[in-house]
Amino acid sequence: MLTGAGGLANMLPETIQRALAINPAPGSTYLDAEHVVFLMQENRSFDHCFGTLKGVRGFNDPRALKLENGNPVFLQSNAAGETYAPFRMDIKDTKATWMSALPHSWADQVDARNNGKYDRWLDVKRSGNREYSRMPLTMGYYNREDLPFYYALADAFTVCDQHFCSSLTGTTPNRLYFWTGTIRQEQHAQAKANVWNSDVDYHKPAHWKAFPEVLEEQGVSWKIYQNEISVGVGFEGEEDAWLGNFTDNSIEWFSRYHVEYSEAHQRYLKKLVDTLPAEIAALEKQPGDKRIARYKATLEKAKETLARIAAKPFDTLPPEEQALHRKAFTTNEKDPAYHQLTTLQYKDGDTERTVQLPKGDILHQFRQDVQNGQLPTVSWVVAPENFSDHPGAPWYGAWYLSEVMDILTQNPEVWKKTIFILTYDENDGYFDHVPPFVAPRPGDAAAGKVSAGIDTSVEYVTMDAQAPGDDARESAIGLGYRVPMIVASPWSRGGYVNSQVFDHTSDLQFLEKFLSHKLRKKVASENISAWRRTVCGDLTSIFRPYNGEKIHPPASVNKEAFIESVHKAKFREAPANFTKLDAKDIASLKAGGSAPFLPKQEPGIRPSCAIPYELHANAKLDAGRKNITLELAAGNQLFGATAAGAPFTVYTGSQMQNRSYAVAAGDRLTDACALQDGKYALTVYGPNGFYREIKGAANDPALVIATSYKKNGILMLDLRNAGNKMLEVEIRDNAYNSKPLHAKIAAGKGAAFPLDLSKSHGWYDFNVIVKGAGDFERRYAGHVETGAHSYSDPYMGMTGS
Repeated sequence: MLTGAGGLANMLPETIQRALAINPAPGSTYLDAEHVVFLMQENRSFDHCFGTLKGVRGFNDPRALKLENGNPVFLQSNAAGETYAPFRMDIKDTKATWMSALPHSWADQVDARNNGKYDRWLDVKRSGNREYSRMPLTMGYYNREDLPFYYALADAFTVCDQHFCSSLTGTTPNRLYFWTGTIRQEQHAQAKANVWNSDVDYHKPAHWKAFPEVLEEQGVSWKIYQNEISVGVGFEGEEDAWLGNFTDNSIEWFSRYHVEYSEAHQRYLKKLVDTLPAEIAALEKQPGDKRIARYKATLEKAKETLARIAAKPFDTLPPEEQALHRKAFTTNEKDPAYHQLTTLQYKDGDTERTVQLPKGDILHQFRQDVQNGQLPTVSWVVAPENFSDHPGAPWYGAWYLSEVMDILTQNPEVWKKTIFILTYDENDGYFDHVPPFVAPRPGDAAAGKVSAGIDTSVEYVTMDAQAPGDDARESAIGLGYRVPMIVASPWSRGGYVNSQVFDHTSDLQFLEKFLSHKLRKKVASENISAWRRTVCGDLTSIFRPYNGEKIHPPASVNKEAFIESVHKAKFREAPANFTKLDAKDIASLKAGGSAPFLPKQEPGIRPSCAIPYELHANAKLDAGRKNITLELAAGNQLFGATAAGAPFTVYTGSQMQNRSYAVAAGDRLTDACALQDGKYALTVYGPNGFYREIKGAANDPALVIATSYKKNGILMLDLRNAGNKMLEVEIRDNAYNSKPLHAKIAAGKGAAFPLDLSKSHGWYDFNVIVKGAGDFERRYAGHVETGAHSYSDPYMGMTGS
């Protein structure tokens, strides 16, 4: 199944091309879909996977963050003063995919962000393997040659390049957001924030409402598919990595779902009760064996669980909880080989290699339900560890992804009504260059502001709320770092990029919107905070109505036998193509010189989704010229009720001091920053490349600048001279080859400049400079949204227009 002429290799282009050839009804939209299928994979950052993909915000980002030392964010340094740039990790000719995971827990995720300074990746994301600990593995990335199926999928459908994981933490907290919208039992600051994987498990179950319960209450069909659950079924050796669900179905830890009633688990417990007493007796003949206490505890726990089940059999549970159990733990028990492995042998040159593989169909029940027309309205598919894309296992996940796609597209009647969402829980320890937007520290005026009605305390963890110790960190919970998301459906075809801010709660917000339309009544999660609803979209901007457009399939991808090639890589050398940069390299880059050590994206642009952003950021001195007052807005003039709120991060000083903002749609916020030595310098980052530089001094000219956007894509730049002297103003393009504009503005007068951005597909990057006012400068960059689809940034794509 996995190798040779009949395996993954020949299926890569075929599956995607078949998906593109199946058309829904003309005039239909995503609201006409009948199935939503989620596959959440493990631990990859966006840059790590797609930093070189054409037309996304990757390694060519022209307005990426500059660090405190003046280096671009792509050049990370460690405490020893060594500096490294991202480097390619060849998946076939090095053993990169066999070198295990990097640190990715609450403490090191928070430390990498470093309060927005974003400069500690090399120190806190070092491999725990001594052999690799000196290697800058956090900076490693893959490209199209390494990940052909993923790149082909992105080229065929829609990739999201502002999709962040929900929290600066590991797998379990992010998957709790994915299934429930929160990591707290109750939605207030006094409730424990479960930021560690170990905070919720079989011994510390969760009791709040997960989204499957919302579906059950509304009568919406749903299932969580996996080959087998993880509670304990007796897997040994490699069986668990190939056949279990890797504890990636976090619903196992929710009390109302009663995972302990699993029949496979009960069989295992009974086997323990039968066999452990003899094993314990044998060990007791060797006093001091540390296994004795552990085996005794396991035996007592097994007896206790079986006694509890016997006292309250499954059929005495409330009917709703029985249904929750059956649907959440849908396994492949009807496949007689679902607990078995087989062995594959192949030749690696003159060497005979052996790899174990599942004997049964690890997608058996999902396959059966699709073929029999029984696919639920909402499905979650959970892969075994070895197919999960987790760096702790070899990257076999491409086969699993392609097989899910193949199953869905084999039945055209299913695919033409299906939305398939590929997402990732967190970034592992892999670097991504876009700092996540976070909630400001509650009660701290210097940390930023949010629109009225947003309580950020539920999005923040204080030191007092954590157990004391070296791993305690005070921080916003999220957002976490960017992770890949691709949405494949008949309404998201065409190789688009979507650049609206999303996180894992966006998946639930999408289901709310989709199901509320279907059921003609409100369907909602009670757990998603107002802050997340303000800054994270609901995925609906991804989709476009189908009106009979011809969609061309992507080019064919590499046809080598994928699993075999990945297994061969186990026996290759570790990657060694990273370079410690010297001062001359770095100085050349700062001076605008070429940088052969920096990775490059594929050249070109791709179509981009229309997103409902109308973003503004301007500033002016107060009357006393002691403070600069910043104004941030998320307008709703262009898009009305569909307008989106937005997050902003503002850097306010040379030490990378920064503030976080969340502005609701239709709202504007003002905040004052004191001048330092009579000067100010603010840098504003917003979604989709929105960028402002605001510099000046107490003796600034009295020039008032305002921007506005028109539905036809025109950016209106309005200048007003509020002083008593004539001002000479220059508007200088930085990226898109527009000629400079000049104006002499008399005292008390104004000038308006309608900037036609049609040649740059709505992208702009210009400075406003006043002659004789050397400190004063305003830089405006971003994209004007019109409600129609556009194209990615041509400057980033190196197209010249």
